[in-house]
Amino acid sequence: MGEKIIRINMTNLTTSVEAVPEGLMALGGRALTSTIVAMEVPPACEALGKYNKLVFAPGLLTASAAANSGRLSAGFKSPLTGGIKESSAGGTAGQKIERLGIKAIIIEGMPKEDKWYSIHIDKDGATIKEDHEYVGKGNYELYKIIGEKMGKNFGVLSIGPAGEFRMASANISVKDPDGNVRSHGRGGGGAVMGSKKIKYITVDDTGGPGVTIAEPDKFKQQARIFAKALLDHPVSGQGLPIYGTDILVNVLNEAGGFPTHNFRRGQWEHAEKICGETMHDVIVSRGGNPSHGCHPGCIIKCSQIYTDSDGKFVTSGFEYETIWGLGGNGLVEDLDDIARCDWAMDDIGIDSIEGVVTISVAMEAGILPWGDGKESYRLINEEMRNGTPLGRILGNGAGSVGRTYGLTRIPVVKNQAIPAYDPRAVKGIGITYATTTMGADHTTGYAVATNLMRIGGFVDPLQKDGQVDLSRNLQIATAAVDSTGLCLFVAFPALDVPECFAAIYEMINARYGLSLTANDVVELGKYVLKTEHAFNQGAGLTNAHDRLPEFFEEALPPHNTAWDFSGEEIDEFWNF
Repeated sequence: MGEKIIRINMTNLTTSVEAVPEGLMALGGRALTSTIVAMEVPPACEALGKYNKLVFAPGLLTASAAANSGRLSAGFKSPLTGGIKESSAGGTAGQKIERLGIKAIIIEGMPKEDKWYSIHIDKDGATIKEDHEYVGKGNYELYKIIGEKMGKNFGVLSIGPAGEFRMASANISVKDPDGNVRSHGRGGGGAVMGSKKIKYITVDDTGGPGVTIAEPDKFKQQARIFAKALLDHPVSGQGLPIYGTDILVNVLNEAGGFPTHNFRRGQWEHAEKICGETMHDVIVSRGGNPSHGCHPGCIIKCSQIYTDSDGKFVTSGFEYETIWGLGGNGLVEDLDDIARCDWAMDDIGIDSIEGVVTISVAMEAGILPWGDGKESYRLINEEMRNGTPLGRILGNGAGSVGRTYGLTRIPVVKNQAIPAYDPRAVKGIGITYATTTMGADHTTGYAVATNLMRIGGFVDPLQKDGQVDLSRNLQIATAAVDSTGLCLFVAFPALDVPECFAAIYEMINARYGLSLTANDVVELGKYVLKTEHAFNQGAGLTNAHDRLPEFFEEALPPHNTAWDFSGEEIDEFWNF
C-alpha cells in the first residue's frame, strides 16, 4: 500500500512528502481521488481557478501481478460539468507511481507568473522545473522527444495544445508502453492541468520500494482464478481481443440503439463499413496489430495498432465510441478518415467522445456538411489545435457549439456529451446518463451489458421496469471497481462468474492482509457515489440536472420508443 502522498504547490513552486492520513489508508483509485477532492476542494470554486486541485491515485491492485491492474485515477472539479470528476487511464504511469510507494499525488495552486513547468517524480519525491521547450507540441512528438532524451522507461502524463488553451474537453494523456497515447478523457482534466501551467509529468520508478504482498500464496491462487475467468469469458476473452470495442457497432445497430444522424435514428445502413469485423480485416490486411494492450499486464488487449494502406501507423486505441460518433452520428463512412481524426484528437489532447459528438453538433449547426470526414479532420487538426475562435468554441464541447449556434438538439447531460448508446432503445443506460455524478458517462454504469448482452442477467432494454435498480447496482459496483486499479472490462466476467467477483476482493485481502467481504465492496461503491453526490450538490447541481434533453421525447426508429421516465422515477435512483 502506498506509504506517502506527494503534494505539489504551483503557487510557491514547492513540493512535500506527507504521511497518509489514517482515514485514507484503505482507499485507492476513484475512492481516493474523490475523497481528497471532496475534502480539499471547495465545491463552488472556479474549476480553472486557484482552489481546484488535481489528484492522481493508483488503485488498490495497481502494479500487482493481477491481470489488467494498470489503471491510474485522476480526480478534480470538472470545468465541463461543474461537478466532481474521476477518470481512469492505462499506460505506464500508474504502475510506476505505485512502485514508488506513492498513495496519491495532489497538485494545487497556480503559478504567479505566466510560465510553463514540468514535474519529475522519482524515489526522492517531486521536482518542479520551468519548461517552455515543449509548449505547443502534440503528445506524440512530446513522447518521442522525451524517449530520445530520457529513455523509454519513464511514465509520462501530459497535455496537448487543447489543455494549454484550457479547453473544457481537454484530457490528460498518458504514454503507453509503445509510446502511444492513452487518455484520462471526459470532463476537462487537461484544462485543469493547463490552468496550473504544467505541460507534462515524468515518473521514474527506479529504486522504488515496489509492490509487497501480505499473503503471496493466496494472491497467486486468486490471481490465477481471476485471469482464467477473463480469458474464458466470451466478451473479455474472445470478442474484445479479436475485434476491440468496435465489435459493438453491429450489436447496437442490430438492437436499434445505434445513434444515427445526431440521435435521429437507432440504425445506420452503412454500419458495416465501420464495424469491428471490418476494422479487424482492414488492420490484418495492412499488417497492423488488431490486439494490443494499453499497459503491462493487460491480457484482454482490446486496443489495436491501426495503419494506413501503406502500412504506416495512424492511430492506436481506436474505440467504438469514437468510431460511432463520426460514423453513425456524423454519417462519415470512411474508416480511414475517422482514424485520422482519432489520431488528431489524441495528439492535441481532446477527449475523443466529446470531440466526435461536438463535430456532429457542428454538422447540425451547418459548420460543415454531414458525413464530411476530411473537414472533420481539418476542424480538429487545424482549428482546435491552433486555438482559433472557432477552434475554442469546438474545444469547449458539444454544449458550447450548440449554445453558440442556437440549437436545441444538443445531446448532453450536465453539459457533457452523451456517448454511443441511445437511451430510448437502451433505457438502462439512459438512467446512468441522467444520474451519474460524472455527466453523461456510459462507463459509470454500463447497463448495455445487461440490457443487450444479457451479462449479469437480463432487463428488457425497451421497457422501464427494473432500469433504475439496474443502473444503481451497476454504478455502485463500478465505483468499487474504479477504486481497484483494474480495467473496467473485468466487470464482464465478474457479473457472470461468482468466482471472478470473489477473486477481486480476495486479491485485495491477500495484497494487504485484510478480510473484506462482498458486502464491503458494495459499501465502498455506495460511499464513493454518496461522496461525489454531496460534492455536486455543494457545487450547485440538483436533481434538475439529472435529466436528459427534451428531444429524447421523440420516438426513435426502428422501435419508435421514447424516453418516458418522469423526474420522480429518475430521482428514485438516490434512495440507497
